[in-house]
Amino acid sequence: MTSQTIPVDPFDFIVFGGTGDLSERKLIPALYQRQRAGQFSEPTRIIGASRTKLSGEEFQAFARKAIDEHVPEADRDAREIDAFIARLSYVPVDAKTGDGFSELAALVGGSEAVRVFYLAVAPGLFDDIAQQLQGCGLVTPASRIVVEKPIGRSQASARELNDAIGRVFDEHQIFRIDHYLGKETVQNLMALRFANNLFEPLWKSAHIDHVQITVGETVGLEDRISYYDRAGALRDMVQNHILQLVCLVAMEPPSSLDADAVRDEKLKVLRSLSRINGGQASKSTVRGQYRAGASSSGAVKGYVDELGSESDTETFVAIKAEIENWRWAGVPFYLRTGKRLASRVSEIVIEFKPIPHSIFEESTGTISPNQLVIRLQPDEGVKQWIMIKDPGPGGMRLRHVSLDMSFADSFEDRNPDAYERLIMDVVRGNQTLFMRRDEVEAAWSWIDPILAAWEENRQPVQGYTAGTWGPSGSVALIERDGRTWHEST
Repeated sequence: MTSQTIPVDPFDFIVFGGTGDLSERKLIPALYQRQRAGQFSEPTRIIGASRTKLSGEEFQAFARKAIDEHVPEADRDAREIDAFIARLSYVPVDAKTGDGFSELAALVGGSEAVRVFYLAVAPGLFDDIAQQLQGCGLVTPASRIVVEKPIGRSQASARELNDAIGRVFDEHQIFRIDHYLGKETVQNLMALRFANNLFEPLWKSAHIDHVQITVGETVGLEDRISYYDRAGALRDMVQNHILQLVCLVAMEPPSSLDADAVRDEKLKVLRSLSRINGGQASKSTVRGQYRAGASSSGAVKGYVDELGSESDTETFVAIKAEIENWRWAGVPFYLRTGKRLASRVSEIVIEFKPIPHSIFEESTGTISPNQLVIRLQPDEGVKQWIMIKDPGPGGMRLRHVSLDMSFADSFEDRNPDAYERLIMDVVRGNQTLFMRRDEVEAAWSWIDPILAAWEENRQPVQGYTAGTWGPSGSVALIERDGRTWHEST
């Protein structure tokens, strides 16, 4: 039995926004999978709460449909589904007026069990919900609150949100979730570095040429139109997901796996990022916006056509970032993310420096630098690209090949979804994979000057055809340094 299957003590899990998209696609399926894995003890309860007027039976029907649509058929067990559905109840609430919170308090009762309040709602409701929970006596020392991004639109607004939640909950009770940190491969970054003497001695500027981080999506706006046009790719993806990946790649070895030990080292990375402002923004950043093109589903519209109005919101961003410390001085981190790109992929590429001297003749072929490619999605795994001799007679011919470890092929057990892992960490009170307040605000302190420079310089968005890897400016950003993007298919 592993930590993934050891039962936890009974707890109450209250989802605000319980009838919303996040609850349907991620939270209910994740909770069901943990039920199926045998991690729930009696009498664990799951309570949905939102403004939607539903009965308990209607919410249970909603949850059953969510499982049918978002859990693989092979994982759907009729007996486990019934047991899971029996845990569910529902209370209509209104965070603005307070309606329904007394009924929620009566349902939860005076239990001393862990209470998880998951806020799958807009940030504008965080303060209201926290105040209502305090007002009806639901906040106990065993309570935890989980908040989804975005944590603000700037450092100032992030501080306001943190202050609002912090008036009711202590910092150790607040779990700022970034589902990327729950991915198996992201956590394997730490295992690769700190459990293998093969890598850690080389993990510095003396041996690494550069780092690339790509988070590519093939989808467009979908149902996020109102949010996305106010946010853009920099706020939506770079401020949280990508900067967290930068931290895990670049941080110093923590003294232990204690949550604060890890987060202290991540914070040092954020504070070491070289600021990009003024005229530097046009040299080190690229803004893009997709135009009409094609994806795997066929022809697709451009961003402004999907939006239905003119907009200069960026759907793509590429950045050359630098970390000003001894380990990483002179090693650029090339970051890019975008919608309607050539493929759905999230990966980190560590490219090592070329060999200092070749003993091979030119006829053997080009000697390519070694690379460590860490794939977060899809097909989680790790590849080590090395040079070997091409098999067969006829002299020395070199080939660039990968030592490939796919998690799906290497491990027989099912790999839990990121939300499953993070939800159970909340229940256990383990904050290692969650962002601390000072991390969030430090990330914004690096993002804010870029946003200000874009506005001040009126830096335009460059068009790119849907189904490609972004605008030509992104290619120029890396190729003027004599490097090339690693393009996955």
